[in-house]
Amino acid sequence: MPSVFTWNVRVYYEDTDAGGIVYYANYLKFFERARTEWLRAIDVGQQALLEQHDAMFVVKSVNADYHAPARLDDTVRLTLSIEKMGRASIVFLQQAWCGDRLLNTARVKIGCVDSALRPRAVPDAVAARMRAA
Repeated sequence: MPSVFTWNVRVYYEDTDAGGIVYYANYLKFFERARTEWLRAIDVGQQALLEQHDAMFVVKSVNADYHAPARLDDTVRLTLSIEKMGRASIVFLQQAWCGDRLLNTARVKIGCVDSALRPRAVPDAVAARMRAA
């Protein structure tokens, strides 16, 4: 699944630490936003997913490597691709870039669960959209 989704975010003062660089945990927020925007881009609304399929996505694990800092007012380019897709889970490769400088690389494993938080298969229609993207 080689397709790469790209979404940009601007670094605001609230995203930085006392040293003026992006606080490390905020990359996880940026990556979450990119995954949400990717779902929107493939016409998968998370509220509709819950209401129509009794399914939602939760983060199971994250492995992140920090390479370089982003600073106030930088535009950070976030990329996302599916590395592996199982029946009830997806592993995303996500990266944050500032220009041609790699800032962060993360592998984020997402699980699909029902409203009682029990594992469930990704709905077929949603999985098909993900594979087509």
